[in-house]
Amino acid sequence: MGFWCRMSENQEQEEVITVRVQDPRVQNEGSWNSYVDYKIFLHTNSKAFTAKTSCVRRRYREFVWLRKQLQRNAGLVPVPELPGKSTFFGTSDEFIEKRRQGLQHFLEKVLQSVVLLSDSQLHLFLQSQLSVPEIEACVQGRSTMTVSDAILRYAMSNCGWAQEERQSSSHLAKGDQ
Repeated sequence: MGFWCRMSENQEQEEVITVRVQDPRVQNEGSWNSYVDYKIFLHTNSKAFTAKTSCVRRRYREFVWLRKQLQRNAGLVPVPELPGKSTFFGTSDEFIEKRRQGLQHFLEKVLQSVVLLSDSQLHLFLQSQLSVPEIEACVQGRSTMTVSDAILRYAMSNCGWAQEERQSSSHLAKGDQ
C-alpha cells in the first residue's frame, strides 16, 4: 500500500510541458509582404517557466532566429530541425498545415532538452510578445525589464485578454438561451 502512495506522490510532482502550435493566419494577405503567423499555446507546471500558461503569435522567420540562437548557446547539444522553407511563398492550406505540424514537432523536441529549456531567449519567445530585437536586448541586459519581468508583464496582460474572452463568450452563450 505504501508503494502506491509514493507512486502517486511522485506522479503529482511530475513536470508536464504542453505546447501547441495552432491557428495559422495569413497577415497582409494579397500584398508582397504577406506572411503566416501561428498561435503558440503553452501550459506547464514546470518550475523552469515563469508563467504557467501563455499564448503568443510567431512567424516562421522568428522560429528560424530562435533555432540559430539555441544552436549558438547549446554547444554540442543538437537542436531539432525546422520544417523546410518553401521555394515560393506557400499559402496553400496544405503547405501551411505541414509547416504548422513541423513547428509543433520542433518545439516539442526543444522542450524535451534540459539544456535548451534553460535558454532565456526560448522563454521570451514562448511567453512574451517581444520582437526579436527586444528579446535580444532583454537577454543582454540592454532593457529596463528582466526576462522574468517581461514574461510576467505579458502574462498579466494576457490574463486580462483571456478574461475578456471568457466574459464575451458567456454573454454570447446567455444571449443564445
